[in-house]
Amino acid sequence: MEDVFRGIWVIAYRDLLRFIQERTRLISSFAMPLLFLVIFGAGFNRVIGPMATGVNFIQFIYPGIIAMTVLMNSLMSGLSVVWDREFGFLKEVLVAPLSRSGIVLGKATGSAVVSIGQGFVLFILAPILGVTLSPMIVLKLIPALIVISFCMSGLGILIASRMKSQQGFQMLVQIIIMPLIFLSGVFFPVNNVPTWLEVVSKVNPLTYGVDAIRQIFLSTGAAVAGAAATDGSYAIGVTVFSHNMTVFDDIIVVALLGVILILAATWSFSRQQ
Repeated sequence: MEDVFRGIWVIAYRDLLRFIQERTRLISSFAMPLLFLVIFGAGFNRVIGPMATGVNFIQFIYPGIIAMTVLMNSLMSGLSVVWDREFGFLKEVLVAPLSRSGIVLGKATGSAVVSIGQGFVLFILAPILGVTLSPMIVLKLIPALIVISFCMSGLGILIASRMKSQQGFQMLVQIIIMPLIFLSGVFFPVNNVPTWLEVVSKVNPLTYGVDAIRQIFLSTGAAVAGAAATDGSYAIGVTVFSHNMTVFDDIIVVALLGVILILAATWSFSRQQ
């Protein structure tokens, strides 16, 4: 157990230190989320109209943009694994007296801390966009962001454990990121799309992360999570087999997948020589 905690601390601290020192990465990590928020929000807010009673399109996509930021940063956490392999540092880590599970959890922990920090930066935009943000909402968001980050970090580390080059990893992650984002309900309610698209979206684990964050922000009720309102707005929650998913339900789904991915990444690392 001591080896696990030592591995978590050493790896997490190293990744956090590297992220802070790389100012280009620090700034660019906000570029795409802000681009989507500004272009999609400003471009479609008046065209689409209210998504639910008292919820416009910008308020609808804002929680999704936060989830997208966590996704992108968490998946890219695997890049450090590939970088370490290319420069020989990974071999030193693997032969060090550190638990393989500690190494994986350290990578995921560093990613979670960075993701929460990026989320706090995006919180600054909430009052400008008309999104209610209170200390209680922030306290509820932190564990949700941690769970989502650990889940997506597990996927990124699992992929990176088998990649040999940074270019190959980045290309594969870019192919994965776009479908995960666009099929997660960031930009449209998953209950108001063609059946085939709804099924695909509900298989996507990020869908439940987006839904959890959106419910926390908007305090969604039956009119939001259930049937569409009579004013022509949409049902913007997620239903599975006629069950309206709650924040707890969403987090459990993401957490279970996260455990599977972390275990798979640990197993993959245990086979590294």
